[in-house]
Parts: sequence; structure tokens; C-alpha cells
Amino acid sequence: MDIITGNVGWIEVICGPMFSGKSEELIRRLRRAMIARKRVEVFKPAIDTRYSEDEIVSHGDLRMKSQVVSGAGEILDRIDWRSEVIGIDEANFMGPQLVDVAQKLADSGKQVIIAGLDTDYMGRPFAPMPDLLAHAESITKTLAICVRCGNPAKHTQRLRGSEDLIVVGASDIYEARCRRCFEPGIPKQTEMDFIKAKQR
Repeated sequence: MDIITGNVGWIEVICGPMFSGKSEELIRRLRRAMIARKRVEVFKPAIDTRYSEDEIVSHGDLRMKSQVVSGAGEILDRIDWRSEVIGIDEANFMGPQLVDVAQKLADSGKQVIIAGLDTDYMGRPFAPMPDLLAHAESITKTLAICVRCGNPAKHTQRLRGSEDLIVVGASDIYEARCRRCFEPGIPKQTEMDFIKAKQR
């Protein structure tokens, strides 16, 4: 499926922790492309059903209709090749194949805008983001605000639950933390302490 056109494509990556405005920035860029009368398609992973089944949704409740895919490879099967701009949210749920898919789309002349977490709940690089960053023409790093001290936050703190790499959730399970306040993994507190603190 190596479709080459006369247009020059490129990859833009928006990365950072949860609650830093990644999806909001993705939606902003896609809306600008629509205003410019470009043909836009948007994709999100099926696993992400936190706010909507078929929309990308920011934590501030900005919404945009999207196609739902079970994996990155499905994007190439579902795409309308006339589209000029491709938006992909929650890249960290798409798997390593997303790197090859993004490259193919950009090589075919498309503007590919991807948003996702760059580190996991242990503070480690979150695949496939490191490889996407290496291939991207443009990178935007967004920061959140640390809920503990108010400093710029680059980490996503998991508050409770499973030690699986991927656990879909929002403010009920995660919060933004700075370098100093971040505790890799799940903080050493009981779930009961967490619930009591939330009720105050």
C-alpha cells in the first residue's frame, strides 16, 4: 500500500502526561485543518471508552467525531486515501505497528497528527511514542500541573488498582505529578486512604 503522491507529508507528535491538554491540542489542530477546507479523518483505539465510544474527548470536554479501530493496522484498511490530514489519539494504546502506519501515511503525502502519553505509570518511555518521536518532523511536549505542589508536571501518577501496563482511566485512577512528587508505580497508600482523601 505504498501510495506516493506529489504532496509532501509529515508527522506531528503531541506528547506529555495525562491532564496536560494533548487531546485538546490535537482537536485544535484538526479543526484548523477543517477550517482550511482540508479533508480530515480521525482515529482512536477501541479500548478507550472513558468519555465516548466514537469521539475523541479532552478532559475539558472538547469533542470530535472519530473512527474506532482495534489496532494501528486497521487505520490503513479504513482510511479514505483522499484525506489530507489524519488525526490519531491515544497513540500509547495503538501498539508498535503505529510507527510503520504513520510513516506510510506521511510518505503518501498526508499530515499525520498523533497524540499520546510519552511515559507510563512507572515513568518509563511508553511505546510506541519513543519511535514516533524519532520519526516526527514536529514535536510538542505538553505539561500538566502537579496536584501536590503546583509545579509543572511531566508524570502520570497511578493512584490505585492493577500493575498492568495499560489500565484505562481518568481522574479516578490517575493524577499529574512533577518530578519531585512522582512515585513510580502505585503510591504506598491503601485504597481506603485514597477514598477518604477524595471525600474530604
